[in-house]
Amino acid sequence: MHVCYYYIMDITEISIASAKYPEGLRHIAVPPEKLYIRGELRESDANAVAIVGSRRCTHYGKQVSYDLANALARRGITVVSGMALGIDAEAHKGALDAGGRTIAVLGTGVDDASIYPHTHKPLAERIVQAGAMLSEFEPGTPAYPGNFPQRNRIISGLSYGTVIVEADEKSGSLITARFALEQGKEVFAVPGQIYSRTTRGVHRLIQEGAKLITSIEDILEELPQLAASAVTQQDTTLTEDELRIIELIAREPAHVDQLIEQLALPSHTTIGMLAMLELKDKIQLIGNNTYAIKE
Repeated sequence: MHVCYYYIMDITEISIASAKYPEGLRHIAVPPEKLYIRGELRESDANAVAIVGSRRCTHYGKQVSYDLANALARRGITVVSGMALGIDAEAHKGALDAGGRTIAVLGTGVDDASIYPHTHKPLAERIVQAGAMLSEFEPGTPAYPGNFPQRNRIISGLSYGTVIVEADEKSGSLITARFALEQGKEVFAVPGQIYSRTTRGVHRLIQEGAKLITSIEDILEELPQLAASAVTQQDTTLTEDELRIIELIAREPAHVDQLIEQLALPSHTTIGMLAMLELKDKIQLIGNNTYAIKE
């Protein structure tokens, strides 16, 4: 029997012999023999990108993590992270707020009592409803420090590529980057302030060959197989420029002048697309020539 159910917590146990075991993990060094899962894993979750970074991050790092995850999720790409404080949490929230899917890989058990940090229980509930939490550690396993570096190979193994947003020179995120490289996966790095400790590790990755990124287009450029999947999963009624507008407004409501500047398109073109998106019931005018996502 390869599937076992923990009915109280709706925890599913699957072994590496199960057909439900994630294909991406079968080929990594030391694949987990068992996984404990809350929520649902789907075949489409193979189209995933990991976003990880420092717990002690800056506001800039949080915003970048949220925005990248939000944009990826809007393209139908699953976002994988570790549900830690800081960058990880923002990645999950960005994907969830976009109505997309996200997977949290824990260094503890997936039961409520083991979730770490405990303040992330509400976030965990959202993830379970719109994706999955998983761990190789049995329910009841507390937050042993050594478990977190170990679980990082799963984060990278589930993903086509790993994005490091902020990380100092001793960050666990660099362990995830190393696992990704060992697995033959792409590593991406977001540049930051040169005087900030939280970006020293990231900048070293860039010096060593990680791709510097400023948008998800930079990611998809290096992952053609993922880009092709994203194109088929996104809303086919929207043009590329309309998708850009949606991604900009998803961050926060935007004034029409701001959108014209950011899109670098003629004003009449941008205004026409805004009108079309209103007709398609994707955005709404909330006053003072400012647009927001239609809830």
